[in-house]
Parts: sequence; C-alpha cells; structure tokens
Amino acid sequence: MSPINSQTRDVRTSDEDAPLKGLRVVEFGQFIAAPAAAQALADLGADVIKVEPLAGDAARVVGWVRDAYGPMFTAYNRCKRSVVLDLRTEKDRGLARKLACTADVLLHNTRPGAMEKAGLGAATLMKLAPRLIYGQVSGFGQTGPASVRPGFDIAAQAESGMMSLNGRRDDDPTRVGFTAVDSMAAHALTIGVLAALVRRSVSGRGSLVDVSLIDVAVEALTNVWAEYRLSGVLPLRCGNGQPSVAPAADVITTADGMVVVSAYTQEHFPRLCAAIGRPDMASDPRFAENAGRVLNRAALRAELGEAMSHMTSDALCDLLTQAGVVVGAVRTMAEVLPGKAGVSSDLFVEVGATGRDAVHIPGMPLKIDGVARRGGHLPALGQHTAEVLAELLDAPMNSWVR
Repeated sequence: MSPINSQTRDVRTSDEDAPLKGLRVVEFGQFIAAPAAAQALADLGADVIKVEPLAGDAARVVGWVRDAYGPMFTAYNRCKRSVVLDLRTEKDRGLARKLACTADVLLHNTRPGAMEKAGLGAATLMKLAPRLIYGQVSGFGQTGPASVRPGFDIAAQAESGMMSLNGRRDDDPTRVGFTAVDSMAAHALTIGVLAALVRRSVSGRGSLVDVSLIDVAVEALTNVWAEYRLSGVLPLRCGNGQPSVAPAADVITTADGMVVVSAYTQEHFPRLCAAIGRPDMASDPRFAENAGRVLNRAALRAELGEAMSHMTSDALCDLLTQAGVVVGAVRTMAEVLPGKAGVSSDLFVEVGATGRDAVHIPGMPLKIDGVARRGGHLPALGQHTAEVLAELLDAPMNSWVR
C-alpha cells in the first residue's frame, strides 16, 4: 500500500497506538449501515477511502438543503477520504477494482447484485485479493424473494416484530425513535470485520462478512424470544413498564420532569419503599409480591407517583441510587451533557466541514488505553480523488493482490 498523505488523515493519525493504523478500508456506502461501520474503523485508526457516485452519498443531502454535509453524513463520515467514481463506465469500474485490491477491508450496503454487476462482487474481488475482508449489508438477505425489497431501517423494524412491541397497547405500533436497526447493523458489521481480521492474522486468508437488517433486528429481540418460547404467550406492546414484573421501566412524574424506575425483585422493592418514605407499601397485600404488583400496577404507580412527585428528578436519582434501586431521569437531548450522569467528559468530538462551524457529536463509545477519541473533518465530494488515484498508479502491481 502506498504511503498515505499525512495532511489528509486528520488528527486521528497522530496516535501511534491506534489499533488499526496502517490498514486501508474502501467503503462503497450510502446512508448509515456501511458508512457507520467504516466510521468505527476510522476511529480505530484505519485509512478509510469512501467511494461515492457522481451525485455523492445520498446522506449528504437527505432532508437537508444548507450544504453537502447533512446530519446523517456528518454523523458517520469524518476523517474519510472521498473519491468519486462513475461505476457505469468500464474505466472507473476498473479503477474501483484496483483500489479494492489494495484494501484490507471493503464495505458496502448497495442493493443485492449491484456490486456483482459492477465487477466488484465478493467472489470476483476475493479471487483477485485472497486476503481481503469483504463486508456487506443488505435489508433482507442477498438471495431469495425478499432480497429485492428496499433495505431500510423502518421495514426491518416492522418485519422483525420490533414495532409490535413498541407503543401503548391500544395505539398503533410505534417505531423506535431513531434508526436503531441501521446502527445495530453497523455494529454487527464492525464486529464481523474485526473478527475476520483476527482470523486473517492467523490463517492469512480473507473472509466474507454478511449482515442483514432483518437478522439484526430479530436478534435484538432475543430476550423477548426467550420469554415467548418459554411461556408460549405472544408478547404485545404495553407502553412503559414490563408485562410480567413491576415496577419495571415504569415512568413516574417528579417535581420537574420524569424518572424511570425498576425495582421488581423481592430485595429491591422494599428498598424503594423505604427510600421514598413509604415502607408500608412493601407489606401492603396488593404489592408485597410481584404478581400482586403486576395485577395492581395502576394503583402501584399512583402510590409511587404521589410519594415522588414533590422531589426533583436529580434528587430522586441520587436518593434511589444510594438505596441501590435502578433509576434514571428521563432527559431530552438538550439535557444530556458531557461529564453528567455518567456520560464520559470526552465522549463528544468536534466534526468540521468546509464553510460552516464545527459541531460536537458523540464519538467512539468505547475506550482503549492509549487511544484518544478523535474528531475530524468531513470530506468534500471527490476531494481526494486525484490524490488516491495517484497513489494507486504509483503502487507496485503486487500491492493490488494483497
């Protein structure tokens, strides 16, 4: 692999301990799943080359008109190098193949068959580059009747059963309030790629890592599946709270907001009652056992609400934490602050883009000793095309078959 231009790699390369420093990732990604996985690898030190079509990643402008760095693009594309190739032309398809063969990892979330049509499918590239880790994300798998369906987060939420569990019982099913499946798919792809890199270090061979949104969404419900298989009772949405235990994930109004409380074990419920000045509730026949608390959930919530309503959310969190009870203040995003309520003081990183002020968004959600969380700059569309292609032409032929 040719030397990387240090002026385009941003501050992340200053950390010599970055675990993936020296590895090259080529991303053919749109929207979230593949770009977010590539972002995670960039955060860990990899050189990520983002190959975009002439119009760019659709995430640049989806729901956004101010510039070419929309919220979705801002979230998942810092510290990457942007190369524009028109895969409708044989010349650019050839360049894309050569570039892919210089990579350690290739990631894409194009529709099934699109990469094969461009001569960039796993079978073709892994034959040319046997050490390549080839990671792909689809909506509903690579084969079969469902594979032709558009692969979007909301469809996977619906088809997986996730929406059937979310919302109030008498209301319509509700989506999770963010692109949960796309985000989980990115994490699954990242895990698969890292595992494949470890195996390659032993065996010397590459791997195909295949992820689908529907499988990720179904797997996310594993605990609910276990309950369903063991009880035979079809789980249905019930709003806040959990159907078989109480209080569990119950939302209580406080003097200045709301908290969510879970104290359903025989050990924790008496602690909750004592902490809020209602020890009598622990021996009340309606509430003494979990079965009674579930049966009388409305009365239980009313009693808890009356006892807690005079306290602020933060004061209540402090009090119940001291009692060993699970509690959390229900916060808006404006109230989530670095260094508060356990959020790491350095979690938010600065992301810049040409022509606008930098923004602070969450960075890598894990810590590795000696590796700092890094911000960085978003690439302009095609900003690094000439640079990367020059590297490709300068690279020795044998580096195309790693």
